Amino acid sequence: MKKELITRLHKNFEGFAHHEEGVEFWYARDLQELLEYTEWRNFSQVIEKAKLACYNAHIDLSDHFVDVNKMVDLGSATKREIPDLKLTRYACYLI
Repeated sequence: MKKELITRLHKNFEGFAHHEEGVEFWYARDLQELLEYTEWRNFSQVIEKAKLACYNAHIDLSDHFVDVNKMVDLGSATKREIPDLKLTRYACYLI
């Protein structure tokens, strides 16, 4: 991989970080976009494999993968709730 690409990806990854009550996290749907997955159903399979790796390492999943819901605009003033996850840096690494 070229150094420029790695630098750009790292900058983009860090740019998607959120902070809440002193905890750094990323939303899975943002990470999906960064990793260029076009469909959530495909990306959710990757997340499940990462959860399995976390479990096999005897690390508490709830410390790194937190289920949340997001409201998204569908257009014409309508919204819908969709599933998402808050991920720690370690969870992102596993993904």
